Amino acid sequence: MVAQYTIFGRQVGSHVLAMLTLGTFAAGTAFAMSGKEKAKEQGPPINASSKDEEEFIQEFLKNNGGEQKAKQ
Repeated sequence: MVAQYTIFGRQVGSHVLAMLTLGTFAAGTAFAMSGKEKAKEQGPPINASSKDEEEFIQEFLKNNGGEQKAKQ
């Protein structure tokens, strides 16, 4: 026999309560560990003296930035 509890007017077995508790704990843990998406890594601000210089630096970093990360 299983111990029965009255919850909201219904008889619920102790084994059902145990499964619900474990399921709720597992779902909460999975949700907490999922976290939020990581933002794209941003470097320091570009302090260029002109718009052309800023565009050149951004283009250079876009083309050659991946090679630097691969070497490290």
